Amino acid sequence: MHVLVKGAGVAGLAVAHELSLRGVDVTVADPSSSQAASWLAGGMLAPWCERESGDEAVLLRGRDAIDRWDTMLPGEVHRNGTLVVAPARDQNELDRFAGRTSGHEWLGEEQIAALEPAFAGRFRRALFFALEGHLDPRRVLGLLREKLLARRVAFIEHVTEHTDYDDIVDCTGAARIGQTSGLRGVRGEMLYLETREVTLARPVRLLHPRFPVYIVPRGDGLFMVGATMIETEFGSPISARSMMELLNAAYAVHPAFADAAVVETGVGIRPAFADNFPRVVLEHDAVVLNGLYRHGFLLAPAMAQDAADLVFSRTEPGGNCR
Repeated sequence: MHVLVKGAGVAGLAVAHELSLRGVDVTVADPSSSQAASWLAGGMLAPWCERESGDEAVLLRGRDAIDRWDTMLPGEVHRNGTLVVAPARDQNELDRFAGRTSGHEWLGEEQIAALEPAFAGRFRRALFFALEGHLDPRRVLGLLREKLLARRVAFIEHVTEHTDYDDIVDCTGAARIGQTSGLRGVRGEMLYLETREVTLARPVRLLHPRFPVYIVPRGDGLFMVGATMIETEFGSPISARSMMELLNAAYAVHPAFADAAVVETGVGIRPAFADNFPRVVLEHDAVVLNGLYRHGFLLAPAMAQDAADLVFSRTEPGGNCR
């Protein structure tokens, strides 16, 4: 069986990997814009934290993401948990977050300092989600692509003819807005800061009454700070307001970020359905995986399995594969 996977972001590469493991001959169509959202992702494998604003399905489908990624790319997942903090004036936000989540423990000042020495004396209490982890999306995308090439998965830039394939899996994300019913775009803005004055071992989420901000260490003094969630498909450069809010949040986490260098900013359009949960559906004789929203690296492995299952069900007797 020869399957075309359209899109080489995290969804497309995860699907290609799953199909390859099942013995399928896979070709990945990789347009230049296909990695936009994945390239700007935080890479947090945090199903318990995401349950605070998401459906129970996010937790149920995402809680084994760390093990799935560790199987795909051993050693690339950092299993250091997630630390959730709040400024003194917003301690009620910390209580609210705790009430909507599970899998955490409360930490006092000394315990916080033991986990993250940079926070000594900065926060009176925090939530620690020990079972969560994170990865570096850009590194993982590159390594997964290399692994697929080693498994003889072909990468092409454009598709000129679809008839050469037994089935198609479309993972083109925001490019399908306007084509897939109910799919909308949610703008996310982020930036990278560089400083040697702060050292963190794990993602830190700073709670805010309007939107939470996270800081993810990338190593070598580099930190990813994100991300806004704006209900628009407008993809202009980062706004001054968002830049100030992200920088203010970083400063609230640690004052040393005030002297950090802003080495990159980015804007991505995240594809999402009304319930903010991804779907695998049939559209125009193709399998479509879309709507990963802010859960790309968290849910892609599980959704890729669903997509591969659907491909194989269409090749069985009574199926309707091409």
